[in-house]
Amino acid sequence: MNAPLYNTRILRLAATIPHQQRLEAPMASVEKRSPICGSRVTVDVDTDQDGRIERIGLLVRACALGQASASLMASHAVGKTAAELGAARDSLAEWLAGAEATPDWPGLDIFVPALPHSARHASIRLAFEAVAEAAAQAAATQPVPR
Repeated sequence: MNAPLYNTRILRLAATIPHQQRLEAPMASVEKRSPICGSRVTVDVDTDQDGRIERIGLLVRACALGQASASLMASHAVGKTAAELGAARDSLAEWLAGAEATPDWPGLDIFVPALPHSARHASIRLAFEAVAEAAAQAAATQPVPR
């Protein structure tokens, strides 16, 4: 039996996105948009001297799947490095494209019902793409350790 695409867990996550306020003067800011559905996610980040996300701010204008994905990303992004966020982005994209292994990020199994709906995948990836790119940009502005 197929689980509904928009279930209670997804709707609950979509309604409870943390860090839903843009940062003032962030170290990096990235907006990603899905050309398929028009969903948009903007992620602002500040990183610490080790390149780990210290603060994050979001503006999410997306469908319930994109909102739920942004909620999962934002709930666990603080403390992660650009490399860790890039790996999460890549494993999510691979999983949505058909890889067997569920990405190593808490809660992403919630999107199992969306796997057969490839038109929804871009919206699910948006927040992870934006945070990985923003973290990489912020890390590039950090002085090189001596």
